[in-house]
Amino acid sequence: MSTQSPKRSLFEHLAGVAKAISHPVRLELMEHLGQGERSVEVLAELVGQSMANTSHHLLLLRRAGLAEARKDGVHVLYRLSGDDVVDLLGNLRVTAERHNAEVERVLSGYFRSRDDMEALSRKELLRRAKDGLVTVLDVRPANEFAVGHLPGAINIPLSDLGKRLKDLPKEHEVIAYCRGAYCVLSFEAVAHLRKKGYKARRLEEGYPEWKAAGLPVEDAPA
Repeated sequence: MSTQSPKRSLFEHLAGVAKAISHPVRLELMEHLGQGERSVEVLAELVGQSMANTSHHLLLLRRAGLAEARKDGVHVLYRLSGDDVVDLLGNLRVTAERHNAEVERVLSGYFRSRDDMEALSRKELLRRAKDGLVTVLDVRPANEFAVGHLPGAINIPLSDLGKRLKDLPKEHEVIAYCRGAYCVLSFEAVAHLRKKGYKARRLEEGYPEWKAAGLPVEDAPA
C-alpha cells in the first residue's frame, strides 16, 4: 500500500504539466493551437521543426492533458484541450514579465523598440468599436482569420499591408492584433502604420485570449 500523501501525488501531477510546457517549441505550438485546430504537417512548418520532432512535442502536450488529437483521413489534427490552456500561457507570461530580468531585457529590446505605447485593453476596444471610433486590423494569415476573428475585423496579413493601406481609413485609429501578446506581426504592423502617418495601436494579447475571455468572435463567410 502506498504511503505517499495525496498532496504529494497531486504535486507530482502538477509538476508533469509544468514539465510539458518547459520547452520553447511546445510553448510556440500552444500559441499556434490557440488559433484553432491544426495538422501536424502545418504545425511542423510553422515552428520550423521536423515532423518527428513536432509529433513528439505534441504527444507530450497531449499526455499532460493540454492538447487533444483526432484523425482526419491520413492526417492527425491537434487542438488545445480548452480555453483555460490559453489562460495558463497568459499567467506564465505575466509572472515571467514581473519577476524574470531576462524576459524584461528581451521586451525592452525588440518589442519596446517597435512599440513602447501601452496596448489597448479588450474592454476599451469593445467600447470604442461599438462607437465606431476604430478600425480593427487582423494581421494573421488568411487561414487563421478564417477559423475565427474579432467582430468586424479587416484581415490584411502583414506581408500585404504595404500594398493595401488604402483599405484602412486614416480618419480612424487602427487597432492591430494577431496570435498573442508576443506575436511580432502586430508590433511590425503598428510600426509600419505609424511610419505611414496612421494612428495605430496594438490590442493587448491576441485572438486566443480574446476568445478565451468569452468575448464575441466571428467566422469568415463561406
